[in-house]
Amino acid sequence: MRTRLLTAVALAAVLVTGGCGDGDDKAPSNGASSGAPRVAQTSKVTVLAAASLTESFDKIGALFEDLNPGVDVTFSYGGSSGLAQQITSGAPADVFAAASPATMKTVVDAGDGNGPTVTFTRNQLVIAVPKGNPKGITSLAALAKPEVKVALCAEQVPCGAAATKALGTAGVKVTPVTQEQDVKAALAKVKLGEVDAALVYRTDARSATADVDGVEFAESASALNDYQISALTNAPNPSGASAFVTFVQTPQAQQVLTDAGFQQP
Repeated sequence: MRTRLLTAVALAAVLVTGGCGDGDDKAPSNGASSGAPRVAQTSKVTVLAAASLTESFDKIGALFEDLNPGVDVTFSYGGSSGLAQQITSGAPADVFAAASPATMKTVVDAGDGNGPTVTFTRNQLVIAVPKGNPKGITSLAALAKPEVKVALCAEQVPCGAAATKALGTAGVKVTPVTQEQDVKAALAKVKLGEVDAALVYRTDARSATADVDGVEFAESASALNDYQISALTNAPNPSGASAFVTFVQTPQAQQVLTDAGFQQP
């Protein structure tokens, strides 16, 4: 494993620095012939990623920067479908990390995914409830009670599609009081006390243990979400994009995801 990690890290460093030079930017003369491109001292990698990756990708980005001095990884988090729309509308970015293959497919089909598309982790739903679970919610069936206020993700985003599938498997019909555009927004409704429960990813419930409890339910196994990542066709920093995608697959980055509650694909 150590050998594989060192190899991947070395590859990442080479890919990032290799794409930073400008063929017309020569190294300062030091008395020797200097016709080779100068390697830039800084490089920016812009990553659009599903909101549920926020805590994990912040850590992975910091590790990537530590291994590649001078590189700045910038993240923009949100609902995967909204991010996909930004990309297909021409928003400049190097990497896209989506919470479902269906969302990634919209980017690839539009010609904006530079591939290969990699499934790098997966996630599972839980019922997020206020700390101490005051309503005693232990199953999806409890969410159908009229006195229980529920937040769901909108159906067009991956967490909403997963919730729809899990509820269908359980044969439970829920009328949410709100539908949010990403999982963090749904979780925030629980944290603020505006709803009694929300269907969110296990990782998001874990990231908010001071405010919420996560209630596991069997039907979530029918609605696992595979997360995919790809460099983008019009990436301003294509070598940096490739390097980051490579690094996300290393044991070091995968351990960050596992520690957060993500599962191996």
